[in-house]
Amino acid sequence: MSNEATRQQLKAMLLEKSVRTGEFTLASGKTSDLYIDCRITALDPVGANLIGQLGWDTVKEKVAELGIDAIGGMTMGADPISLAVGMTSAVQNPEAPIQVFTVRKEPKGHGRGKQIEGNFKEGDTIIVVDDVITTGGSTLKAVDAIEAAGGKVAFALILVDREEGGREAIEARDIPVVSLFSRSTLLDE
Repeated sequence: MSNEATRQQLKAMLLEKSVRTGEFTLASGKTSDLYIDCRITALDPVGANLIGQLGWDTVKEKVAELGIDAIGGMTMGADPISLAVGMTSAVQNPEAPIQVFTVRKEPKGHGRGKQIEGNFKEGDTIIVVDDVITTGGSTLKAVDAIEAAGGKVAFALILVDREEGGREAIEARDIPVVSLFSRSTLLDE
């Protein structure tokens, strides 16, 4: 399937399964006429496959150029996206797949007390992931945890940018943002 066909199929699935209009209070506390729950699409096997293909096609050149070691972000929204892109990288680039990790909202209260779980180590160059950005707050919280653990964030991969200041907040920290969709492209505004 071509990149454009994959994009259109994923867009249709997002619109069908994940996008709702009405009046909503978002995690940021803002109210909006649009609610986007990407987890419904990302946790669907077909949706995950499409996200993996489109995500990997979008980042693979940067992965080689920047020496990316791993991909991950704040649980729960980033988890299926990171895994889908990581799995596609393993199929298409089996000699050097990117590893996958997740960032807990808070350090674990027992065991080793880790905030980052999975295939992450100090010194790794990272793609930070988020499903939807509004203010950029959860993405930046993941960035803070990654940097505190010795990771270097190369750029952010976002499934949907709501175009409400999140991109600008992340880029203000010198982290480029790559989004697969924006509110405008998703809704053809």
